[in-house]
Amino acid sequence: MNTLKLVTRNLFRQKGRFIFTLLGISIGMASFVALLSLGGNMRGEVTRQAEAMGANLMIMPEDICVFNLVAIVTGDTISESLQYDVFEKIEGIEGITIIPHLTQKAAVKDLPSVVVGVLPEETRKFRDWSMAEGEYFASQDEHAVIIGSDFAQRRDLHAGDVVTVREEQFTVKGILSLTQSNDDATMFMPLPVAQRVFEKEGYISYMSAKVDNIAKMEYYEAAIVGAANVQVSTDEQLLSSVLAILGSVNITLQLVAAVALIAAAFGIINTMMTAVYERRREIGILRAIGGNNGAIFKIFILESGLYGLLGGVTGVVIGYLASTVAGDFISQIGANDLLKGASPEASLDINLVLAAIAFSVVISAGAGLYPAWKAAKLTPVEAISYE
Repeated sequence: MNTLKLVTRNLFRQKGRFIFTLLGISIGMASFVALLSLGGNMRGEVTRQAEAMGANLMIMPEDICVFNLVAIVTGDTISESLQYDVFEKIEGIEGITIIPHLTQKAAVKDLPSVVVGVLPEETRKFRDWSMAEGEYFASQDEHAVIIGSDFAQRRDLHAGDVVTVREEQFTVKGILSLTQSNDDATMFMPLPVAQRVFEKEGYISYMSAKVDNIAKMEYYEAAIVGAANVQVSTDEQLLSSVLAILGSVNITLQLVAAVALIAAAFGIINTMMTAVYERRREIGILRAIGGNNGAIFKIFILESGLYGLLGGVTGVVIGYLASTVAGDFISQIGANDLLKGASPEASLDINLVLAAIAFSVVISAGAGLYPAWKAAKLTPVEAISYE
C-alpha cells in the first residue's frame, strides 16, 4: 500500500472526528478569506468614490478628526464645521473653483439619510450632473429637494413626491442620473434652505475645489491657508489618509480571524495526537516491516497537510459566499453609513485563493509537527506492546 493511500484511509477512518476537525480549519479560513476579500474591494470602492468627487483640493476645518476624512470621501456627515464667510474669503482666489457643502443627517421615509446643502448651479457644473427624472432647482433658495437614483429606489420616490425633513415638507423636484458615486444615495437641497432647516445658519461642513493648473497646486494651497484658518488636502493626500485608516481596520479584523485559525490549528494537534495513541500498534507494525522514522513522520505530516488542503479549499468557498452575502447586506442596510451608492461585493482574486489555500496547508502541517515527531519516536517494541 503506498503512502498516499494509507494517509487517505487513515484520514477518513474516524468520520466524525474528520468532519469536526475539517470544520474548524474551514471556518477559520473562511473568516480570513471573507475579511480579505471585502477589505480589498472596500479599498477599491473608496478609491473610486474619491475619484468621483472630481475635486483636486478638499478644504476642511483645521481641527477635523482624522476619522472624519473617511466621512468626507464617503459622503457622510462630519461633526466639525466652518463659518460660511470662510468660503466668501477664498472663492475669489484666481484659478480655483470652489463649492461649499453642508452635510447633515435626517430620517426620510423612516430611513436614515444624508442631506447635503449645496449651491445649485455651481454644484451642478462642478459635478457635471444630469437629470434622469423631473427638473433641477430653478433658484438658489427653492424649497425643494433633488435626490440620487439609489436614494429614490430605496425609498420608492419619484419626481413630484413629497418628503418630510425635520417636520418640513419638500417636493422632490427631480432625480439625478446615475453617477456611480455617493451622490446616488444622497438628498440635496439649496444651501440656504439646508442651513435654515438644520439650524446651521452661517455654517458649512467643508469645501471642494478644482484648480486650473495642477502644477501650481502648492501655490493654491498656500493661498487658501493664507486667506483663512483651514486645513487643505489634495485629493491624493486625502485618499492616502483614508486608505491608511481602512488598512488599520482591516489588519485588526484579520488578526481576529487569525485567532480562529490558531484555534483550528490546536484542533488539528489534538486530532493528530489522538491518532498517534490510537494507532500505536499500526505504527509498530510499520516499523517492524521496515518503516523508518522519516516514513512515519511523513505519514502524519501528510495527514495534517491534507486537513489544511481540504479545509483551505472549503474555507475559500465558504469565505467567498460569506463575503458576497455580507456585501449585499452592507449594500442594503449600511450604505448610508459606509459607502453610499456603492456595493462592496466580494471580489474573487486568484492570487488570494492560492495564498489562502497555501497558508492553510502550512498552518495545518505546522500543527502536525509535534504529533508526527511523537509518532516517529516510538520504537517497534513500545508500539506493538501498547495496550
